[in-house]
Amino acid sequence: MWLYLAALLGLYFLRRWYQERQTVENLTEKYVFITGCDSGFGNLLARQLDARGLRVLAACLTQKGAEQLGKATSERLKTTILDVSSTESVAAATEWVKGCIGSKGLWGLVNNAGIGIPAAPNEWLTKDDFAKVINVNLLGMIDVTLHMVPLVRRARGRVVNVCSSMGRLACFGGGYCPSKFGAEAFSDSLRRELHPFGVRVSIIEPGGFKTPICTKLVEYFQTVWSRVPSDIRDTYGQQYFEQCCKSFQQLLDGCSDKLHPVTDSIEHALTSCSPRTRYSPGWDAKFFYLPVSYLPTTIADYVLTRSGPKPAQAV
Repeated sequence: MWLYLAALLGLYFLRRWYQERQTVENLTEKYVFITGCDSGFGNLLARQLDARGLRVLAACLTQKGAEQLGKATSERLKTTILDVSSTESVAAATEWVKGCIGSKGLWGLVNNAGIGIPAAPNEWLTKDDFAKVINVNLLGMIDVTLHMVPLVRRARGRVVNVCSSMGRLACFGGGYCPSKFGAEAFSDSLRRELHPFGVRVSIIEPGGFKTPICTKLVEYFQTVWSRVPSDIRDTYGQQYFEQCCKSFQQLLDGCSDKLHPVTDSIEHALTSCSPRTRYSPGWDAKFFYLPVSYLPTTIADYVLTRSGPKPAQAV
């Protein structure tokens, strides 16, 4: 009996492997719009897809980022300036995309733009700190998608949303984790709504990678302590702050600076005839964050807090 089950399981994975290796035809004629291409995943993905021959429409936050990307890629790649937190900017970028693609439709929309700060223990932050991150990571993603979906639907294309393993397991305070939980929910509802139109929606849930988001997170955490009210500083204590800084730095040191697992996942979601619903690039995502997210809450809480820093006035 076990032999039959093993054989069936083997056949299932063999069939899936074969299906996922089949690529979409005429990729060199397909347009892909990517947000957040100044650096990190977006920048590498734009160069990677350009090298493969796709027609990349790259959105950068700054003119400097757009110029540097343009110099590093072929003439096929086109850039524009986009602030996803501004509806006026999103609308302008949409009109620009329409002018680039004509009647072809937009094959791929990659919502990659995101920020990580402000981030700190929740009690150290304000409502505006939370709103700043959510406006970019969640509301910006929603705004771009709502503007671009008619173009993607015309091409029966793909939407790829870069979320995070922190959208499955919240490990620190601030707006980043709530925004990624929201991005997961938005992606799930979008996938089900667009399925009848032949549009596929994929979610990317990376683990820890050494991107500007991670490095800025550590830098910000080291400065936010100075504006925390004195009564809250006394509650947590200087030692708690120092231990948190050390933990964040150790987390950053353990992150991989090889970003290809993430961009390869996005490329597969755009080019495979059978894209996955979810991709979890990074060993920490596969073997820690996602497995722990399925544990009973009390066990997950113990795993995440047992060796963490303790506030000065902890019970």
